[in-house]
Amino acid sequence: MKNNPLLSIRNLSVEFDTGDEIVPATEGVSLEVFPGEVLGLVGESGSGKSVTALAVMRLLSRSTARIRSGEIWFDHPDRGMVNLPELSDHEMQSVRGRHMAMIFQEPMTSLNPVKRCGQQVAESILWHRRSNASDAKKKALELFGEVRLPQPERIYRAWPHELSGGQKQRVMIAMAMACDPVLLIADEPTTALDVTVQKDILDLLQRLQKRHEMSVMFISHDLGVIAQVAGKIAVMRNGRVLESGQASGVLNAPKDPYTRALLACRPSLDERPARLAVVEDFMGVKPSGDGDQAAGSPDREASSAAAMKKHARDSAVGAGGQAGNAGEAPVLEIKNLVTRFVTRRNVLGRPLDYHPAVADVSFQVYPGETLGLVGESGCGKTTLGRSIMQLIRPHSGSVVYKGRDLSGMSAGELRKLRTRFQIIFQDPYASLSPGMSIGQAIMEPMQVHGILKNTRERRERVFELLEKVGLEAWHFDRYPHAFSGGQRQRICIARALAMNPEFIICDESVSALDVSVQARVLNLLNDLKSEFGLTYIFISHDLAVVKYMSDRVVVMKDGRVVESGAADALYDRPAEAYTRRLIGAIPAF
Repeated sequence: MKNNPLLSIRNLSVEFDTGDEIVPATEGVSLEVFPGEVLGLVGESGSGKSVTALAVMRLLSRSTARIRSGEIWFDHPDRGMVNLPELSDHEMQSVRGRHMAMIFQEPMTSLNPVKRCGQQVAESILWHRRSNASDAKKKALELFGEVRLPQPERIYRAWPHELSGGQKQRVMIAMAMACDPVLLIADEPTTALDVTVQKDILDLLQRLQKRHEMSVMFISHDLGVIAQVAGKIAVMRNGRVLESGQASGVLNAPKDPYTRALLACRPSLDERPARLAVVEDFMGVKPSGDGDQAAGSPDREASSAAAMKKHARDSAVGAGGQAGNAGEAPVLEIKNLVTRFVTRRNVLGRPLDYHPAVADVSFQVYPGETLGLVGESGCGKTTLGRSIMQLIRPHSGSVVYKGRDLSGMSAGELRKLRTRFQIIFQDPYASLSPGMSIGQAIMEPMQVHGILKNTRERRERVFELLEKVGLEAWHFDRYPHAFSGGQRQRICIARALAMNPEFIICDESVSALDVSVQARVLNLLNDLKSEFGLTYIFISHDLAVVKYMSDRVVVMKDGRVVESGAADALYDRPAEAYTRRLIGAIPAF
């Protein structure tokens, strides 16, 4: 490793002009990345991680963003040290993509939906290497092989929507590697991916980094992921670097309270505390609307006691996955459920082939318990959840809720029962209408189902619900875009509670949240469960989260149940190789 840094960020301050005010995004950020080194940049959403990366790549919007002060020095292979903000657009265009490249967080929005995947990779090669079309295609196919995409020729011709999330991310990696850059910036490249796909992507990046001797700036909100790849770590919060150093030192002996908080927020497979730690527990501040109950408060201690009872119930759940109270009737019973989708039709539109998304699934859910549903993307978890809700009508089998078979009911009959069971979707922003205030969004289902007598009573109920989920009554008239991801998820929880349900399906409801925000939402769900006597089906690809939340766990693969049992027993002694592989892929440090 050379003594001089490849990238040196010095006192970088970036601000945004919103039209009403100037908002600082980073304040005096200083970082160095040396040749062949992997720097992990970690922090919550809004900490300035991505803004720092976009400033390095010169991709910040000129209309709203401005570098107030600071320098970004890059050791150009041909020109030596250059200050990137001082380069002309033409000069920067020759650096970006050729000598430094970036992998973005969401590959579906980063790939052009109307261009085939191979063309998008070849385009970069044609531009920067002045190759002909034949050589560019050959190089793109070699890259697809290097990133271990199956059938490179097929992927070259495929459209982005035809690929899985992991495959799209591999295409993005191939595009970034197209011109052999010396610096690769990976901005949350594994967020919301399954643990197994995440492990594959991390292994791939490590392999490419060593083979090509690249420097990498790896950005994530998850210290568990950062620990797998980084030699050095820098921790950011509110636009500032709070702590940096060798990975082993930061992870094993963190100096800043915020770093200790990030380490403590993530659920562990080794223990199940009554309540997850949150950032405010370590920072000595009163939580805001996106926070949690203050440590040591009577409410917190009461809910912790309730959570202890909840976790203690695991000892009463049999190894076969049945609830301990054999005389208790299930609140929900799934019997031989099959849901399938048409994959091919003839010229008359008649179905020829089907894909069985849910194949002969059976299980029971008992009052007051949380049943975890876990598996990789495409295993049928979400389809099963929507089939239970009758948002997708199953092909065969039955969904029996308190003795009544939902699958045979008419739309009118189902509507009368909708108040009793609700669903919280994965993406809270997509679940809320951008043109409707959050108060209206919570109140609308109450109006549809005739809950409470009039608008005044419903508004009062919305105020109560907002405060119940940690927001304020005055938030009623604000719109979804004005809230953080964690706050929007709380709004969706409040909307589900507005119906006074007995049963809630949480479909990947914390998968895309920061670990600190995730901890607050999980604590909230457990508090509400204790207070209202709720029953949950908790769907997730994150096994650590599922274990923390669940009394029992059902593992799905290819639309089928491969294993089920009490949460602790299943994680300690998994019977199936597939379950062991899922558990083995969880990041640990």
